[in-house]
Amino acid sequence: MPTIEAVRADLPHIVTPLPGPRANSIIQRDAQVLSPSYTRSYPLVAERAAGCIVEDPDGNRFLDMNAGIAVASTGHCHPEIVAAIQRQASWLIHMSGTDFYYENMVELAEKLAAIAPGDVPRKVYFGNSGTEAVEAAMKLARYVTGRDKFISFFGGFHGRTLGALSLTASKYVQKKGFGALVPGVHNAPYPDPYRTGLDPAECALKALDYIEQTLFRTVLPADETAAIIVEPVQGEGGYIVPPREFFTGLRELADRHGILLIADEVQSGMGRTGRWWASDHFDFTPDILTSAKGIASGLPLGAMIARADLMTWKPGAHASTFGGNPVAVASALATIQLLESGLMENAARVGAYMMTRMRHWPERFPHVGDVRGLGLMIGVEMVEDRASRRRAPDYRNRIEQMAFERGVLVLGAGPNTLRLCPPLVLTVDQATYAIDVLEECLAAA
Repeated sequence: MPTIEAVRADLPHIVTPLPGPRANSIIQRDAQVLSPSYTRSYPLVAERAAGCIVEDPDGNRFLDMNAGIAVASTGHCHPEIVAAIQRQASWLIHMSGTDFYYENMVELAEKLAAIAPGDVPRKVYFGNSGTEAVEAAMKLARYVTGRDKFISFFGGFHGRTLGALSLTASKYVQKKGFGALVPGVHNAPYPDPYRTGLDPAECALKALDYIEQTLFRTVLPADETAAIIVEPVQGEGGYIVPPREFFTGLRELADRHGILLIADEVQSGMGRTGRWWASDHFDFTPDILTSAKGIASGLPLGAMIARADLMTWKPGAHASTFGGNPVAVASALATIQLLESGLMENAARVGAYMMTRMRHWPERFPHVGDVRGLGLMIGVEMVEDRASRRRAPDYRNRIEQMAFERGVLVLGAGPNTLRLCPPLVLTVDQATYAIDVLEECLAAA
C-alpha cells in the first residue's frame, strides 16, 4: 500500500496492478499496429503528465526519473512552455526556415551561439532530432576538411540513421541486418576509470595513446581523418564521466593533425549536468557541437552548432524542411529562459544532493559497483560482485522492474548501468523518494 506521503500529487501513487486494465488494452492494440523495433522495458502507458509525474489511463501516478529519455528538461507540460507553444501556434506553425525567414529562428540561433562552449563565433543549423544534428556535423566536417574518415568511441550512441549509425558503437542489434554503413569510421576505447581501474590521468592517456599509437599507425591515416566525435559524458554507453585530462589531450591531438572535434551533447547538454553543456565541466571547446533532446522540452528539434569559419557550405548543400519549426523554436526559447531562471541551478543542487546520498551505495549494496554523474545525469553500475566487477545486466533489469512496480520510472544505459536523468524541476523531496525506493529495491534484490 502507498505511504501517506505517496498520495501527494507530486509523488507516485499506485492504485491498480500494473499494467492496469485500460493500460493493458492499449498495449495489446499497440502490438497489432506499431513497429516491433521499439524498445519497451516495462509496461508504462502514459496518458498525461505534469512536472515529474506521469499518470497512466488507470489513474496510477509515477515519478519520472527518465524525463522521457532526457527530453522533458523543464518537466512535463510546464505552463510557460505550454503558453509559448500555444501562442506561437496561433501566429505561425510552419513556413520552412530553409527557404524563408522568421525571427524566432534567428533569435534561437543567437542564443545557442552565445551559450556554446568557448568564446568563438558560431553559426547554427537546425534539424528535427539528435541523429539529424549528427548527420549535419558529419557532412560539414567532410565538406570543410576534404577528408572522409571519422573516429568515434566504443559505447557511444549518435543515432540510428545510416551516417549516425556508422558512428554508433553501443549495441550490435542497432546495426545487425542493415548491411554496409558509411565507410571510414574507426572506434576507440572511451576512457572509463571504473572499468579500467586506472588513475584518471593514466586512463585518459591510455585512451589517447590508442588513437595515436594504434589507429594512426595501423589502419587510419591521420591526414584523412575529418573529425573525432565524442560524448563529453557518455550516455547510452553507461553514463560514464571521463577524466578531465582526456579533453586536454584530445584537443592537442586533434589540433596537431588538423582534425575537427565534434561534441555530441544531445543527451548531456541543455543544463542537464548543472551547466549548459557537459563540455563546460572540462573547459572543452569543440569545433562542432550537436544538441537535441532537452533543447525544446519535448518538441522535435535538433541543432548543429559550429565555429562560424567552418560554415562555408553553399545554399542547397544541406537543409531540412521541418528543421527550426517555429513552434519547436518557441518552445526552445522558453526552455532556455527557464534554464537561465533557475532550473540549471536546480539541476546542480539536487544532483549534488543525490550524489551525496548515493555515493556510498557501493559500500552498502554488494551489487553496486560505481555511482557517477554530473548534475541530474547519474549512472549506477550494477555488478555481480565488487571484487570482480563483472557486469550484472539481469540484476540491473530487475531493479528497473521493481522500481516501476513501486511507481518510480528508471531505465538502463549501457550493458549494466541504471540511469537517472529526471526533469530538471525535480525537487529534493522527489529525489529523496526516488532514492528511498531504489534503496528498497537494492536491499530486496
